[in-house]
Amino acid sequence: MNYPPNSRCMDPELRSLLDQYDFSECMVCGACSAGCPTSGAPELDGLDTRKVLRLLANGLVDEVIESRFPWLCTGCGRCASNCPHNIDVPAIMAHLRSRRNRDSVPGSLHKGVLNNLKTGNNLGITQEEYLQGMAELGQELSEELPGFYVPVDRDGAKTLFFPNSKEVYGDFEDQFWWWQIFYAARESWTVPSENWEAVDWALFSANPDANREFARRKIDYVKKHNIGRLIMPDCGGGSYGFRKGMETLVKEDPANAINFIYLYDYLMEIIKEGRITLDKSVHAGKTFTFHDSCKHGRELERNFGKGYFDEPRWIIQQCVDNFVELTPNRHQNYCCGAGGGLWPMPYEEQSAWHGRYKYEQIQQSKANVIVVGCSNCRDQIMKRLPKYFDGCTYEVKYIWQLVAEALVITPWSQERIEKAEAEAKAQWDHFGITPEGDVDW
Repeated sequence: MNYPPNSRCMDPELRSLLDQYDFSECMVCGACSAGCPTSGAPELDGLDTRKVLRLLANGLVDEVIESRFPWLCTGCGRCASNCPHNIDVPAIMAHLRSRRNRDSVPGSLHKGVLNNLKTGNNLGITQEEYLQGMAELGQELSEELPGFYVPVDRDGAKTLFFPNSKEVYGDFEDQFWWWQIFYAARESWTVPSENWEAVDWALFSANPDANREFARRKIDYVKKHNIGRLIMPDCGGGSYGFRKGMETLVKEDPANAINFIYLYDYLMEIIKEGRITLDKSVHAGKTFTFHDSCKHGRELERNFGKGYFDEPRWIIQQCVDNFVELTPNRHQNYCCGAGGGLWPMPYEEQSAWHGRYKYEQIQQSKANVIVVGCSNCRDQIMKRLPKYFDGCTYEVKYIWQLVAEALVITPWSQERIEKAEAEAKAQWDHFGITPEGDVDW
């Protein structure tokens, strides 16, 4: 790429990064900005994707780095999908984010990365607090599901599951849905005792070294404990972030590849194998729709060759009778406005602006329940959009919540219950945890 004279003193590393993209192929057609819900957001100084690309093409890189634009980009990929020359705008925005001084990263993203590097989770929850919570919540659920407990560091488990720190910290019972599914399916599963965070804020803050480290920890854990496979964490930062980190590590050494399964594939597997039974009648009388999250769909397909569109719809239709589509959907679906770390960043008004199309889609669908496969999408649609838009009378449910609510659970045998209770006692004794103790978060 030929840069103008004012770019001759550009940082060589940054220049090398930008040389990966041929801005001369940009036709200035505006397809990127026309498809971007961020266009026109408050306090964006009139920038849009097309203008940003022209600034970069003319060497005005620092101006873009210091602007809000890279941080208001959710990485949803509509721009790249619309671009006649397939310019990878989300990757460019990530590179620009990576050039921002870490002390100037908006909101709590960088702090969360530092917490994760130090403590193994974004919120800095101690191991004792984490294990105490797992023990007590497991004991609470065992009153409904005799024999249930949360297995930690189980060697040889078939399936590894990573918790989300916001659920460990406060949305405690949101964890019950996956646990109920594992119980009903008689799954051999486990969670880690450390480095258990599902969400990779290094992806959002554009910290490739941390992204690589978080992926390495997951890979090392799987190998250390001889785990069969891990379930890709639910949110884009978790699943897509891990895929990006693992991709880097596998290029360095193919032995870093491990087995994994996406949550949609897992749910389809246990339904089709008859390991769980579902009763649609519990969801009768309501109309359901599905929000295609960007990183599980369009961006996963564009970057890794396989996105999830048909699978979640099949799962939902095993649970409900009345399903309608949002318009547009699948590859052309609109981002909810929480992607790219916008949920925890201090740009709530801009995030809601981005989500205005999602609000309109939902209102037009007349659905009573919006089903999602991402924790950030869920929080955005359930909490932020109703704050800014009138008439948000819908419910929002995770797809695994929908499945868990429809479960017909066959009771465990007394022998299995007693075996599990003995395993639970031995596990918590090993960690020095008493489930009856109080947890002071």
